[in-house]
Amino acid sequence: MTNAHGAAAAHDHPRKRPGPSPSGTPDIRKGILDASEYLFATQGFSATSIRAIAERVDVNPAMVHYYFGSKKKLLQAVMEHVLEPMAGAVAEVEERGDLPVRELTQLLFSMAADHPYLPQLITREVFLPGGELQSEFLERFAPRLGGRLPGMLRREQREGRLAPDVDAQIMSLLVLSLCFFPFIARPVAQAVLGVRYDAPGLRMLAEHVMGLLERGLR
Repeated sequence: MTNAHGAAAAHDHPRKRPGPSPSGTPDIRKGILDASEYLFATQGFSATSIRAIAERVDVNPAMVHYYFGSKKKLLQAVMEHVLEPMAGAVAEVEERGDLPVRELTQLLFSMAADHPYLPQLITREVFLPGGELQSEFLERFAPRLGGRLPGMLRREQREGRLAPDVDAQIMSLLVLSLCFFPFIARPVAQAVLGVRYDAPGLRMLAEHVMGLLERGLR
Protein backbone atom coordinates (compact mmCIF):
# COMPACT_ATOMS: atom_id res chain seq x y z
CA MET A 1 0.00 0.00 0.00
CA THR A 2 1.53 3.30 -0.97
CA ASN A 3 1.29 6.28 1.33
CA ALA A 4 0.45 9.87 0.50
CA HIS A 5 4.13 10.52 -0.27
CA GLY A 6 3.95 8.12 -3.18
CA ALA A 7 0.50 9.01 -4.36
CA ALA A 8 0.67 10.21 -7.85
CA ALA A 9 0.17 13.70 -8.37
CA ALA A 10 -2.92 13.41 -9.34
CA HIS A 11 -4.30 11.82 -12.29
CA ASP A 12 -6.45 14.65 -13.60
CA HIS A 13 -7.16 12.67 -16.75
CA PRO A 14 -6.11 9.05 -16.97
CA ARG A 15 -4.10 8.72 -20.12
CA LYS A 16 -5.23 6.62 -23.02
CA ARG A 17 -3.50 3.30 -23.19
CA PRO A 18 -2.07 1.74 -26.31
CA GLY A 19 -4.08 -0.78 -28.26
CA PRO A 20 -3.98 -4.49 -27.53
CA SER A 21 -0.63 -6.20 -27.63
CA PRO A 22 -0.05 -9.96 -27.87
CA SER A 23 0.72 -10.23 -24.18
CA GLY A 24 -1.24 -7.21 -23.00
CA THR A 25 -4.54 -8.78 -21.94
CA PRO A 26 -4.21 -7.86 -18.22
CA ASP A 27 -3.22 -4.32 -19.22
CA ILE A 28 -6.28 -4.00 -21.43
CA ARG A 29 -8.58 -5.11 -18.64
CA LYS A 30 -6.94 -2.77 -16.13
CA GLY A 31 -7.05 0.06 -18.66
CA ILE A 32 -10.79 -0.43 -19.06
CA LEU A 33 -11.24 -0.45 -15.28
CA ASP A 34 -9.16 2.72 -14.81
CA ALA A 35 -10.97 4.57 -17.59
CA SER A 36 -14.34 3.47 -16.24
CA GLU A 37 -13.48 4.60 -12.72
CA TYR A 38 -12.67 8.07 -14.04
CA LEU A 39 -15.66 8.40 -16.37
CA PHE A 40 -18.21 6.96 -13.96
CA ALA A 41 -16.94 9.33 -11.27
CA THR A 42 -16.82 12.49 -13.38
CA GLN A 43 -19.81 11.92 -15.67
CA GLY A 44 -21.96 9.48 -13.74
CA PHE A 45 -22.96 5.93 -14.59
CA SER A 46 -26.00 6.86 -16.69
CA ALA A 47 -24.14 9.44 -18.77
CA THR A 48 -21.18 7.19 -19.53
CA SER A 49 -21.38 4.92 -22.56
CA ILE A 50 -19.45 1.77 -23.29
CA ARG A 51 -18.25 3.48 -26.46
CA ALA A 52 -16.79 6.40 -24.49
CA ILE A 53 -14.94 4.00 -22.22
CA ALA A 54 -13.62 2.03 -25.20
CA GLU A 55 -12.44 5.20 -26.93
CA ARG A 56 -10.53 6.26 -23.85
CA VAL A 57 -8.60 2.98 -23.87
CA ASP A 58 -8.30 2.75 -27.67
CA VAL A 59 -10.16 -0.55 -27.93
CA ASN A 60 -13.28 -1.70 -29.71
CA PRO A 61 -16.50 -1.50 -27.62
CA ALA A 62 -16.87 -5.24 -28.19
CA MET A 63 -13.71 -5.70 -26.11
CA VAL A 64 -15.40 -4.05 -23.12
CA HIS A 65 -18.41 -6.34 -23.49
CA TYR A 66 -16.08 -9.32 -23.85
CA TYR A 67 -14.39 -8.66 -20.52
CA PHE A 68 -17.33 -7.40 -18.48
CA GLY A 69 -20.57 -8.30 -20.22
CA SER A 70 -22.58 -5.17 -19.42
CA LYS A 71 -22.11 -1.64 -18.15
CA LYS A 72 -23.61 -2.53 -14.76
CA LYS A 73 -21.23 -5.46 -14.38
CA LEU A 74 -18.38 -3.17 -15.37
CA LEU A 75 -19.33 -0.74 -12.61
CA GLN A 76 -19.41 -3.62 -10.14
CA ALA A 77 -15.99 -4.75 -11.36
CA VAL A 78 -14.60 -1.23 -10.87
CA MET A 79 -15.79 -1.19 -7.27
CA GLU A 80 -14.37 -4.65 -6.61
CA HIS A 81 -11.05 -3.74 -8.26
CA VAL A 82 -10.61 -0.76 -5.95
CA LEU A 83 -12.41 -1.74 -2.76
CA GLU A 84 -11.34 -5.35 -2.27
CA PRO A 85 -7.66 -4.39 -1.74
CA MET A 86 -8.79 -1.59 0.57
CA ALA A 87 -10.92 -3.97 2.62
CA GLY A 88 -7.98 -6.35 2.85
CA ALA A 89 -5.66 -3.60 4.06
CA VAL A 90 -8.12 -2.47 6.74
CA ALA A 91 -8.56 -6.07 7.89
CA GLU A 92 -4.78 -6.43 8.25
CA VAL A 93 -4.67 -3.28 10.36
CA GLU A 94 -7.47 -4.57 12.57
CA GLU A 95 -5.74 -7.92 13.06
CA ARG A 96 -2.41 -6.33 14.00
CA GLY A 97 -4.04 -4.56 16.89
CA ASP A 98 -1.26 -2.04 17.44
CA LEU A 99 -1.98 0.79 15.03
CA PRO A 100 -2.37 4.29 16.50
CA VAL A 101 -4.79 6.81 15.09
CA ARG A 102 -2.16 8.59 13.01
CA GLU A 103 -1.23 5.47 11.06
CA LEU A 104 -4.87 4.48 10.63
CA THR A 105 -5.69 7.92 9.26
CA GLN A 106 -2.66 7.82 6.96
CA LEU A 107 -3.78 4.46 5.61
CA LEU A 108 -7.28 5.74 4.80
CA PHE A 109 -5.95 8.94 3.26
CA SER A 110 -3.47 7.00 1.16
CA MET A 111 -6.25 4.79 -0.18
CA ALA A 112 -8.13 7.86 -1.34
CA ALA A 113 -4.96 9.37 -2.81
CA ASP A 114 -4.23 6.18 -4.75
CA HIS A 115 -7.74 6.31 -6.25
CA PRO A 116 -8.60 10.03 -6.28
CA TYR A 117 -11.86 9.54 -8.17
CA LEU A 118 -13.22 6.81 -5.90
CA PRO A 119 -14.81 9.18 -3.33
CA GLN A 120 -16.62 11.01 -6.13
CA LEU A 121 -17.75 7.70 -7.64
CA ILE A 122 -19.10 6.46 -4.31
CA THR A 123 -20.86 9.78 -3.76
CA ARG A 124 -22.63 9.48 -7.11
CA GLU A 125 -23.50 5.80 -7.09
CA VAL A 126 -23.93 5.07 -3.37
CA PHE A 127 -24.83 8.19 -1.39
CA LEU A 128 -27.05 10.08 -3.84
CA PRO A 129 -30.66 9.00 -4.51
CA GLY A 130 -30.90 6.52 -7.36
CA GLY A 131 -27.28 5.39 -7.08
CA GLU A 132 -26.57 2.17 -8.93
CA LEU A 133 -24.65 0.47 -6.13
CA GLN A 134 -26.33 1.50 -2.88
CA SER A 135 -27.47 -1.97 -1.78
CA GLU A 136 -24.35 -3.77 -2.94
CA PHE A 137 -22.00 -1.29 -1.27
CA LEU A 138 -23.88 -1.44 2.02
CA GLU A 139 -23.92 -5.23 2.02
CA ARG A 140 -20.48 -6.09 0.63
CA PHE A 141 -18.08 -3.26 1.36
CA ALA A 142 -19.25 -0.78 4.00
CA PRO A 143 -19.07 -3.27 6.92
CA ARG A 144 -15.51 -4.23 5.90
CA LEU A 145 -14.29 -0.64 5.46
CA GLY A 146 -15.80 2.13 7.58
CA GLY A 147 -17.75 -0.42 9.57
CA ARG A 148 -14.52 -1.64 11.19
CA LEU A 149 -13.47 1.78 12.46
CA PRO A 150 -15.57 2.05 15.66
CA GLY A 151 -14.11 -1.18 17.02
CA MET A 152 -10.59 -0.09 16.12
CA LEU A 153 -11.07 3.27 17.83
CA ARG A 154 -12.49 1.61 20.95
CA ARG A 155 -9.37 -0.54 21.05
CA GLU A 156 -7.30 2.64 20.89
CA GLN A 157 -9.25 3.90 23.90
CA ARG A 158 -8.59 0.71 25.88
CA GLU A 159 -4.88 1.03 25.10
CA GLY A 160 -4.88 4.61 26.33
CA ARG A 161 -4.01 6.11 22.95
CA LEU A 162 -7.39 7.77 22.45
CA ALA A 163 -9.37 10.05 24.77
CA PRO A 164 -11.96 8.02 26.71
CA ASP A 165 -14.74 10.57 26.16
CA VAL A 166 -14.57 10.28 22.35
CA ASP A 167 -17.63 8.65 20.77
CA ALA A 168 -16.14 5.97 18.51
CA GLN A 169 -19.05 5.94 16.06
CA ILE A 170 -19.15 9.70 15.56
CA MET A 171 -15.37 9.88 15.38
CA SER A 172 -15.36 7.15 12.72
CA LEU A 173 -17.64 9.32 10.60
CA LEU A 174 -15.37 12.33 11.08
CA VAL A 175 -12.22 10.35 10.24
CA LEU A 176 -13.77 9.08 7.01
CA SER A 177 -15.02 12.57 6.14
CA LEU A 178 -11.63 14.20 6.65
CA CYS A 179 -9.87 11.54 4.60
CA PHE A 180 -12.25 11.37 1.66
CA PHE A 181 -14.04 14.72 1.36
CA PRO A 182 -10.94 16.59 0.09
CA PHE A 183 -11.12 14.42 -3.03
CA ILE A 184 -14.86 14.94 -3.49
CA ALA A 185 -14.36 18.70 -3.19
CA ARG A 186 -11.32 18.72 -5.47
CA PRO A 187 -12.68 20.94 -8.30
CA VAL A 188 -13.78 23.65 -5.84
CA ALA A 189 -10.79 23.23 -3.54
CA GLN A 190 -8.40 23.72 -6.46
CA ALA A 191 -10.23 26.61 -8.11
CA VAL A 192 -11.37 28.57 -5.06
CA LEU A 193 -9.02 27.62 -2.23
CA GLY A 194 -5.90 26.93 -4.27
CA VAL A 195 -5.38 23.51 -2.69
CA ARG A 196 -2.74 21.54 -4.56
CA TYR A 197 -3.25 17.92 -5.53
CA ASP A 198 0.23 17.14 -6.79
CA ALA A 199 2.50 14.93 -4.66
CA PRO A 200 3.74 17.73 -2.34
CA GLY A 201 0.21 19.09 -2.01
CA LEU A 202 -1.20 15.69 -1.08
CA ARG A 203 1.59 15.20 1.43
CA MET A 204 0.78 18.54 3.07
CA LEU A 205 -2.94 17.78 3.05
CA ALA A 206 -2.37 14.40 4.69
CA GLU A 207 -0.19 15.95 7.41
CA HIS A 208 -2.86 18.54 8.20
CA VAL A 209 -5.60 15.92 8.39
CA MET A 210 -3.55 13.65 10.64
CA GLY A 211 -2.41 16.52 12.83
CA LEU A 212 -5.96 17.80 13.25
CA LEU A 213 -7.23 14.38 14.26
CA GLU A 214 -4.34 13.74 16.64
CA ARG A 215 -4.90 17.03 18.47
CA GLY A 216 -8.65 16.48 18.63
CA LEU A 217 -8.46 12.92 19.95
CA ARG A 218 -6.02 13.38 22.81
